[in-house]
Amino acid sequence: MLASLGTLPELGRQLSGLGGCTRPVRLDGHRTEYAVDRTTGEIGRVLHHLDSSALPAGQLLVRCNNRRATRCAACAETYRRDTYHLITAGLRGGKGTPERVATHPRVFATFTAPGFGPVHNRLSGNRPCRCGIRHDDQDSALGTPLDPDTYDYEAAVLWNAHAGALWQRFSIYLRREVAKRAGLTQRAFRDHARVSFAKVAEYQKRGAVHFHAVIRLDGPEGGETAPPAWATAELLTDAIRAAATAAHVDGPEVDGRPHTFVFGRQLDVRTIRSTDFDDGQDLTERAVAAYVAKYATKGAETATGTLDRPIRFLAELAQAKITDHARRMIRTAWTLGARPELADLRLRAWAHMLGFRGHFSTKSRRYSTTLGALRDARAAWRRAQADPAVDMGQETTLVLAHWVFAGTGLSSAESWLAATLEPAPGTEGEPTWTADATNS
Repeated sequence: MLASLGTLPELGRQLSGLGGCTRPVRLDGHRTEYAVDRTTGEIGRVLHHLDSSALPAGQLLVRCNNRRATRCAACAETYRRDTYHLITAGLRGGKGTPERVATHPRVFATFTAPGFGPVHNRLSGNRPCRCGIRHDDQDSALGTPLDPDTYDYEAAVLWNAHAGALWQRFSIYLRREVAKRAGLTQRAFRDHARVSFAKVAEYQKRGAVHFHAVIRLDGPEGGETAPPAWATAELLTDAIRAAATAAHVDGPEVDGRPHTFVFGRQLDVRTIRSTDFDDGQDLTERAVAAYVAKYATKGAETATGTLDRPIRFLAELAQAKITDHARRMIRTAWTLGARPELADLRLRAWAHMLGFRGHFSTKSRRYSTTLGALRDARAAWRRAQADPAVDMGQETTLVLAHWVFAGTGLSSAESWLAATLEPAPGTEGEPTWTADATNS
């Protein structure tokens, strides 16, 4: 039908501009760009006009920008690449971050959750699990409790719900520990050095969140200034271990049982090296950035086999294809979410995430650039490719737009056509460096 109407080529061009996004946001409305005299402020001629009803799909289609690979692989890949460049900029410089950060002390740390009961796992030395079986990497039993009836599901869900607050407490303690080792007060520390970090949350197979973090010691103005002579990777490592041990968050009391949350005993801290030619002996900048970016697009559904979207009713679990362990975690979160004293945790809204409601990717203000800045740079590059800038002389522009949400996704015919198309140049989730080549 589309071919008979002669709109198939135009629709193909509109769909290819989505860069492979399979769940675009559909908008009704219009956008008009006017020329405005800089001196008088008088609105002049119309430079561009876009009306959604005149587009081949009948609506404006905008990429969903979902970070989850299970929801939209194309947009998740763009998010992964952006995260890679964000982490790399904080390790090597670029994207507005000085190259001197490559000389600052940097470590890669992994913070785990405590135990909530014995689970099936793979032990070193090819030793069997406690159940007597040597599990392979793909065994679905990995991470599940040996005895689900005695596993502490309540503490596991509440740990996830308080993991973000525990990280915040750790970051406060870390600055204290660094200052103590430098012989400074906390107030004086601000005048000598700064702690910068970027972290990502990852789910273990047992459904507990843990954090991977790049942590860096800078001068008082962040990456723009050199750290003091006493700032070393060894000092930073020692301070991280002390802060992680001391950090704790007091949780709620449930049926007379108090909860206090701390990090697990497994804490890995390794110095990041600058070279990428080490035969795998050192942890390199490239390896760290790739590792963090990989987990930025994964949620609990990837590791634990749970849902990738919220539920409105517990009855939805009856038809969900999820693991029994994930089902118990969700049920526990849903049950706890009914308690008025736990309302601030919003456990029912985040039951599909097993209680965790924090951001999957966060950073301190001065670590490096932001994801927003990378998106803006890419959008500006695309606009320049589509419509090269012209000299406006004494004129500037005024944009008036009105858009209304009209739904998400593609029709069956649009999905079929999109699957046969190559993304338009500059829209296929290209690396951020195409928009900022001078800093790559």
